[in-house]
Amino acid sequence: MRAGDGPTKNVADREVSEYVVDTPLRAPAPGLFEVGRRPRFGHYLVEAWRRRSFAFTLAGYRLVGGLLQNRLGVLWIVLKPLFTAVIYGTIFGAVLSDDARPDDWVPYLITGVFIFEYFTGCFTGGSRAITGNAKLVQSLGFPRILLPVSVVAEQAMRIVPIMLLLGILLLVFGIPISWSWLWVIPILAMMSVFNLGVALIVGRMSVWVRDVQQFIPTINRVLFYASAIFFQVDKVFADNPVMLTIAHLVPTYDFIALVRGAMLVAHPAPALAVVAAPIWTLLAIGIGVVYFWRAEARYGLSE
Repeated sequence: MRAGDGPTKNVADREVSEYVVDTPLRAPAPGLFEVGRRPRFGHYLVEAWRRRSFAFTLAGYRLVGGLLQNRLGVLWIVLKPLFTAVIYGTIFGAVLSDDARPDDWVPYLITGVFIFEYFTGCFTGGSRAITGNAKLVQSLGFPRILLPVSVVAEQAMRIVPIMLLLGILLLVFGIPISWSWLWVIPILAMMSVFNLGVALIVGRMSVWVRDVQQFIPTINRVLFYASAIFFQVDKVFADNPVMLTIAHLVPTYDFIALVRGAMLVAHPAPALAVVAAPIWTLLAIGIGVVYFWRAEARYGLSE
């Protein structure tokens, strides 16, 4: 018989077992959440704000990591939307009639393509915010809302060089720089909030039904054509006020119209778009945050 075996060891094991079973569980330490239980909404938002640096750090590492895999690196940030504008410009430039195209069609087109690129990046990335980080969700305890936030933060980092390229291209095509261009900053800030709300909604939906991710490209394509990227909606639906109103209420069109109104003097934003954009933003972020938070306790368990 080895040292430590026998009645003395059995008594010690029984005492430890009784201690483990009978000792009540303590409340989680500050900043930690009990697995399987949803935290209070206010505390959840406070904790997410306290850990916001995690989201921005994750966004930065993900952006750099993705670019380092390509030989052209950071150039792909601007090359992708530029190639998209060239392809659609070539195709629809030959198909559309002169009445549907504005005189400054190239600046009109590239502005729409570049701004829509910001939305589609957040929309697509948001759908994979939880499902694409399954190991991270299962391994670490943190407010899961930070994952969609990191997606929008990454896309916000991408849009900066894209907007710089847009400004250069507009100058090349004869669009004069003006103080109104500064309006782009608050417009994109508002669009970022809207994109976050959308990312939160689709992020939770993709956890519930993975098939949602299969519809994302189709939805992106429908919104692309509905956002008047390459045609003037006011001219196309001039004789149909109902369709014109519906077109002016498409969220992505509203933000594109606001940016065009700030950078292209010949294309002021419709009054309905000016009103609708902040309303869409409030609805998206309000519904998105609550909808995402209500499933907070199930994200780690459902993966």
